[in-house]
Amino acid sequence: MSVALVILAAGKGTRMNSDLPKVLHSVAAAPLLMHAMRAGEALDPAKVIVVGGFGGEQVEEAALDWNETAEFALQSEQLGTAHAVDQARSHLQDFIGDVIVLYGDTPFIRPETLQSMLQKRADGAAIVVLGFEAEVPGRYGRLIVDDTENLTAIVEAKDATSEDLQVTLCNSGVICADAKTLFDLIAKVGNDNASGEYYLTDIVGLANAEGLGCAAVTCDIAETMGINSRAELAEAEAAFQARARLEAMENGATLTAPETVYFAYDTIVGRDVVIGPNVVFGPDVTIESGATINAFCHLEGCHVSRGAIVGPFARLRPGAELAEFARVGNFVEVKNAQIGEGAKINHLSYVGDADIGPEANIGAGTITCNYDGVMKHRTEIGARAFIGSNTSLVAPVSIGRDAMTGSGSVITKNVPAEALAIARAQQINKEGFAVRLKNRLTALKARKQAEKAD
Repeated sequence: MSVALVILAAGKGTRMNSDLPKVLHSVAAAPLLMHAMRAGEALDPAKVIVVGGFGGEQVEEAALDWNETAEFALQSEQLGTAHAVDQARSHLQDFIGDVIVLYGDTPFIRPETLQSMLQKRADGAAIVVLGFEAEVPGRYGRLIVDDTENLTAIVEAKDATSEDLQVTLCNSGVICADAKTLFDLIAKVGNDNASGEYYLTDIVGLANAEGLGCAAVTCDIAETMGINSRAELAEAEAAFQARARLEAMENGATLTAPETVYFAYDTIVGRDVVIGPNVVFGPDVTIESGATINAFCHLEGCHVSRGAIVGPFARLRPGAELAEFARVGNFVEVKNAQIGEGAKINHLSYVGDADIGPEANIGAGTITCNYDGVMKHRTEIGARAFIGSNTSLVAPVSIGRDAMTGSGSVITKNVPAEALAIARAQQINKEGFAVRLKNRLTALKARKQAEKAD
């Protein structure tokens, strides 16, 4: 059976107090919307429709950045969840299969939970609703289940009776149904309620009235965390990080100060990796088994191979590739560069748009001058080359295998293999000049101070 996702992402998020649409605020270095799309991605959906409203163009762009086949529907007026889902009707008019309705501000639904909903549909339920048990149900809608475990109704808290409010099984809003059934029922939803809105939840009562069976699937309440404020966004970040840290350690990584390490949504960490305090991972980072990331490093869009050592205080930017046993030390920045096996960049250097050969040694203060103000250019450094401290390599330029550069050189021409390149002005010593200069400057300073005093 084919599956389609309808992801509701039209809300402004007034409590965010932001010009950015709520679903584009980030957790773990990715928009909330992306987390919802990612959860549904595991189902291999035939269609993904994102329903946007406030900041619709931004929301559409973000959706396409994650899934270039996603489709976008605009809810120009926010008239309720049933109305929002109905905006996807034209996108699914020829679709045969199940539709799962997700929410762009609910980032932690697990793929396994969605699979359970699909299984319940396969078992015969026409409508499947995701619920959770809450100790303090508060404003959540209640799932009313009869003695045969049939879901008879969903009652919004503001419309609930005192008896309904005693129910602790709550509605997450996530619903699964056959596409035709879903839209046929939505067409019958009215807005005779306290909010004057068209509730998607009303389809359960309508389905029961037509003799269609409805069921509930439950999940942990943590999966259903919705984000409506900056405080809740921070809570979501903390929840994600706690889970990611625990997972990394359970998979064999050592985090010496776990509470200070921050992962992105897609960070991959191998076994026997050691991660020091205050390390931040941006998107698209893979750390292979046996690597060490020392304290106060920031990594993004990079790959660190087995046995490599990074930091402390290093920055790896997108395109940085460290081969096995490479070393990148303190206050080193690497961008769009391949660092060969056993190569060393131990301190105070910038290496960008470069290929560093195996066992090469890059001295302190080395800079690859890769940008001419318009275009980027590449630097090639051969195996076992030795780059002297404070060398500027003006790209495009290549340093041959086993070559050397003298400290303080500005290298603008290719250096052949095994050659020594020195490119700096000749030193001149002027005897006695330092004392004479100092005496002259001291006298000048005294005269200016005397003039100021007068």
